[in-house]
Amino acid sequence: MAESLIGKRVDALDKGWIELVDLMPHPGSDVSGDLAIVNAARVSFLGESKGPERDKKLLFYLLRHRHTSPFEMVEFKFRVRAPLVTWWQWVRHRTWSMNAQSGRYTPFQENDFYVPEPWRKQSADNKQASEGALEAEESDALTQKLLAHYDEGFRLYSEALEKGVSKEMARLFLPGFSVYYTWVTKIDAHNLMRFLRLRMARDAQYEIRVYAAAIYERFFKPALPWTAEAFRKYILEIEN
Repeated sequence: MAESLIGKRVDALDKGWIELVDLMPHPGSDVSGDLAIVNAARVSFLGESKGPERDKKLLFYLLRHRHTSPFEMVEFKFRVRAPLVTWWQWVRHRTWSMNAQSGRYTPFQENDFYVPEPWRKQSADNKQASEGALEAEESDALTQKLLAHYDEGFRLYSEALEKGVSKEMARLFLPGFSVYYTWVTKIDAHNLMRFLRLRMARDAQYEIRVYAAAIYERFFKPALPWTAEAFRKYILEIEN
């Protein structure tokens, strides 16, 4: 199961995606991620097991009592394409290692912009959150205005490039928060669980919740089934 995850790509939002580049321990090592966590807790050699029942019991004990350092022995490496409005939330988690596409080197494409659907309303009791959606007619009208804004910004960007303006300056014409960027990111399982707990929460911004849920469902759970089960039982259910 875990071996088939390497190279898997999952769509997110309108034009984004998440791709698993690598996993440690690698699926070809014959040591599962869950077992690597258990063996780290035992300060044992990779591949040494005391049987599935005892191994799983120990892993659940570790997470239940917040003995989290053994979970740092598993790492996920992703390539992610997301709009800046999502990355603005993501980079607050400083436990991720990241390297981003640069608009100084790579020109943007005409469709490299996020188009939300639907348009969400401002929450009445949370200054930083949204709640509910505009009526379809109002939402469609705003989308058309947004697309026109994108078209004009990209036209000016292209015009500046054609005049010989540097890419690092021409990008000033682009609508910043909506531009899609591709990043390479890496994180250990312990800190990934912290990220998922916060970014799958109901009060997290919708755009980051989409990516967090995709990572959880399509990569974390199949790669670490025991850890995911313990995570749901002792962290998600408690915290949420």
